[in-house]
Amino acid sequence: MEKQKLIHTFGALAELGHEVAHKQNFQEMIRTSLHLLLGSLAIMRGGVARYSRFGHELNMLVIRGLGEEFPLTLSLCDEDERQFLTNGLAPIEVAQAKVLPFFQIYDRSFEKKRVELLVPLVIRNEIVGVILLGEKANGEPYSAYDLEIICAMSRHIGVGIAQRNLMAELERRAEENRKLYEDLRTTYKDTVKAFATAIDCKDKYTEGHSVRVGKYSEIIAEELGWDENEVEGAAVAGYLHDVGKLTVERNIINAPYRINAKESAELNKHPAVGYEILLPIHHPYADVPLAAKYHHERLDGRGYPDGLFDKEIPYIAKIVNLADSFDAMTTDRPYKRRRPANEIIEDLQRNSGKQFAPELVTAFFKGMLKELTGENKDKRFRRLLGRDYMETEGIIPMLKNALNGISPTSSLTLVSLD
Repeated sequence: MEKQKLIHTFGALAELGHEVAHKQNFQEMIRTSLHLLLGSLAIMRGGVARYSRFGHELNMLVIRGLGEEFPLTLSLCDEDERQFLTNGLAPIEVAQAKVLPFFQIYDRSFEKKRVELLVPLVIRNEIVGVILLGEKANGEPYSAYDLEIICAMSRHIGVGIAQRNLMAELERRAEENRKLYEDLRTTYKDTVKAFATAIDCKDKYTEGHSVRVGKYSEIIAEELGWDENEVEGAAVAGYLHDVGKLTVERNIINAPYRINAKESAELNKHPAVGYEILLPIHHPYADVPLAAKYHHERLDGRGYPDGLFDKEIPYIAKIVNLADSFDAMTTDRPYKRRRPANEIIEDLQRNSGKQFAPELVTAFFKGMLKELTGENKDKRFRRLLGRDYMETEGIIPMLKNALNGISPTSSLTLVSLD
């Protein structure tokens, strides 16, 4: 008889351990665990409560046989908590614990439902809950053997609750960190945009230039299939590409004529100065200073400041170069009006592989074409260029012809002219 009882008990313990380790549904795990505990010793009724250290209370997770009128929330005072911690996992006989405030307050409920034992679930010196147990089905008192089994099974349940608490705390902290990161990210983006506006304020003729270059760079990066962080990095590089102009004399930047060689040499220092300004700043995106320094380089080596060729140029600088050039072509300057859409499309196609990386021109044209054909509903080009400009007659076939005519850096699928 004792052998069968021992086998049954060990089977229940093994099953309980499996429940705690593998059950994904926390509530279901607690319910099953209580049923295993009650069933292993033929206990009539019981319940499992989880401790809230913030509310100093026990919240019933599951009850069996205690009735609907049994309180679902049980308050604890400091003395109760100290005694439970001191007691540890050892079962407390309710009838012998009337000195504690907890048992005095809930004496009638416990007596009415014949709750005989309370097991504090103390895991790593922390209360995580309690188990309440009624009388055994045969009416016999709990033996020392029964109490050992209750301790062993209660430890499994306590670990399950502690594990759940830990996961909940990790999720809460992860959410807090996510919100903090988003707040910092938003602050950074707003700061970058404000800085871009400050840069453009120095040049009355190109107001909004840096912001537009940031948005065009963003479009190109999206069309390249970059992830969200990479796209944001491209936008930031565009916003800050002209930061070096803050050190250039205002009369040179605002000259209402084509500047002379001396003035041009002074202006051409701004990429290197921008790099020096941005380099000490710990940007989330490491390539931002490189975009400022090299956004006037060309694939054919005829750019400045270093006359780099093709693969020598950082990729982010190639993106900003295209975005910067496109905005210069499509905005009015004191010495020239913005160029018609058809001329710009032809210019970008003609200079693809010379000044601009072909796959970037392709990505830019595709982004524009998607908006014109309604595939993309964002209308970013319309907001940046104006509705009339984007609705130039024949612009869609021009873009398709240009896409089919660009010699790609990588394989390019021809765009149907239908």
